[in-house]
Amino acid sequence: MVSDTVPAKGPGGGTVLDARGVTMRFGGLTAVRNVDLTVDQGEIVGLIGPNGAGKTTFFNCMTGLYIPTEGTVRYKGTVLPHRSHRVTEAGIARTFQNIRLFANMTVLENVLVGRHTRTHEGLWSALLRNPGFKRAERASEARAMELLEFTGLAAKRDHLARNLPYGEQRKLEIARALASEPGLLLLDEPTAGMNPQETRATRELVFAIREQGISVLVIEHDMRFIFGLCDRVAVLVQGEKLVEGTPEVVQSDERVVAAYLGTPYEGVPEDEAADEVAAAEDAVAKNTGSTSAPQTSKEGDA
Repeated sequence: MVSDTVPAKGPGGGTVLDARGVTMRFGGLTAVRNVDLTVDQGEIVGLIGPNGAGKTTFFNCMTGLYIPTEGTVRYKGTVLPHRSHRVTEAGIARTFQNIRLFANMTVLENVLVGRHTRTHEGLWSALLRNPGFKRAERASEARAMELLEFTGLAAKRDHLARNLPYGEQRKLEIARALASEPGLLLLDEPTAGMNPQETRATRELVFAIREQGISVLVIEHDMRFIFGLCDRVAVLVQGEKLVEGTPEVVQSDERVVAAYLGTPYEGVPEDEAADEVAAAEDAVAKNTGSTSAPQTSKEGDA
């Protein structure tokens, strides 16, 4: 279970994620334009912005779902591959804006799916169930149970994922992401649809994840959650980084206030432009056909 103790904030080492000049175009539409962002070891960084700002598109560029039109993304100094499973193997895991669990599998089985990038037994070993495969299977199950204990889901290991309450499904998706043993975890709206108690529990869980030595980059619309959680916050508007700094700096920036309250200023996107970018992304997603797991609803950019 997660402790209620909130650790001191602050980075603990070198750069984990280094995105430079990331641009993503869909035909003639630019969803993300020349964005730089870093995440240091032991740091929790927030990414916020109005709907249609390009936040999820940026996440997709970080995780191999999209290949950036321009720019580079490095993880611990190495340029990331352009395949999502290779990015996971490299050490980056993510959750999604809309929950993507295997609804008809148990809680434990869902977490075991997340272990596949850390299991090195081959096809014949699996078919023959030789001693090496059995050892790996036992180790994977033990680690999966540790993660269920960590997220408070151990008592529901045999429940079907679809039968969990919404907040616990969110926790399960985080547990599955952690099963790949990442050095960086990307969370896309982890508290969406949660009540205040569930939101507080998620905040404590993210702090506990940081205590495990894992850096976190999080998208969220709940400003109270973000500003109480993050060491740094970056704001995207119309695909461009508007401002970046500590929560105190970002909260006091007049441009951020204007973006969220709808006060017009140079650079704020029109709703129609945001809709066009979302439609272009949908077309790309359909062409690539890349899905990590079944989806219950359509996911748009946030």
